[in-house]
Amino acid sequence: MRPVAARLPSWAWVTGLTAGATAVVVALAVQADHAPHPTAAVARPGASASASPHATLSPKAPSAPALPDRSGDGRRIVYSIGAQRVWLVDATGRATRTFAVWPGTVSPRPGRYSITLRTQSLKGSDGVEIEHVMYFTKVDGVNVAFSNALDGASPPPANGQKRGGIRLHKEDGAALWAFGDQGTRVAVVN
Repeated sequence: MRPVAARLPSWAWVTGLTAGATAVVVALAVQADHAPHPTAAVARPGASASASPHATLSPKAPSAPALPDRSGDGRRIVYSIGAQRVWLVDATGRATRTFAVWPGTVSPRPGRYSITLRTQSLKGSDGVEIEHVMYFTKVDGVNVAFSNALDGASPPPANGQKRGGIRLHKEDGAALWAFGDQGTRVAVVN
């Protein structure tokens, strides 16, 4: 007598193997779905002596970089060349907002400036339509200003050109525009 496999047509044999393999894969998937899932090792804060045993520990968002030392006092815009970041500082000296920027190829020298001109929109030196343009100094004949692209994009490569535009994300450009009028102080730090 021949084995059962030898009596079946080849298509039935392949179908049976496929069905069996599918059943095994489904069973393993169900088992994996109900098993504990591995998580990345994360240091979780421990309970302190003053913490309530019923307090819920939730992860904190990373804190924003601190306002640079010696960046002045009072209401101002602080721009850090090295950190490529801007802080909006209220009259009490508290940073109310901070955000990363894309610097131009020409950097202002560290020092104290003020917004000298505000322009709602124009075409930037890189050919991109920009808005919320706030000029505060000139370096070697190149205007230095904060702005954001109308479409929110990062600036294109400079290709060796001198550009003083400090480009912001669109929502940060709107926040800076609302914060700084002509005459608003700008502190530039390293």
